[in-house]
Amino acid sequence: MFTGIIESFGTVKEIVREGSNAHFLLESNLAPELKVDQSLAHDGVCLTVVETTPQTYKVTAIDETIQKTNLSEWTVGKKVNLERCMSANGRFDGHIVQGHVDQVARITGIKDENGSWVFDFEYDSSLGNVTVEKGSITINGTSLTCFNSGPGVFSVAIIPYTYEHTNFHQLKVGDTVNLEFDIVGKYIKRILKGY
Repeated sequence: MFTGIIESFGTVKEIVREGSNAHFLLESNLAPELKVDQSLAHDGVCLTVVETTPQTYKVTAIDETIQKTNLSEWTVGKKVNLERCMSANGRFDGHIVQGHVDQVARITGIKDENGSWVFDFEYDSSLGNVTVEKGSITINGTSLTCFNSGPGVFSVAIIPYTYEHTNFHQLKVGDTVNLEFDIVGKYIKRILKGY
């Protein structure tokens, strides 16, 4: 389980396709602390560490993950948001995040608000996911609060600290991001639908 509070960046150093899988080699200051078989969220995607060195580590994504996230668009040099699993004695500063991306969204607008930024997003509402005004959303692994929420659209405000310490500073209009919708909302939706 994660909280959506980004710890560090990873930089993609190498991408190797093997059958339907993709192996990603990343460089990060977290590498010396990682262990094989450890879960680590990459732009909100929970991936298992399969190899480590003092400066780098490797993770593998299956085709299902590649198709449902923005991993298919990753390139060498890309900066990725990283979060290790929440420790049992840690503070719960964000919200409950599983590292299971529900779908992607496109950035439709970025407004500089003289000290903060407003990002507008559009996603395929036919998949049944919804946002709630002032509810939680995870974007590229970052815990945020929605507003201007409507069918297939929402906005978030980004403060300078978040802008600098996540990969939001690299995003531009048209980019694809990973979304994980609020787990409480997902369960309520399923209960109401009766499945």
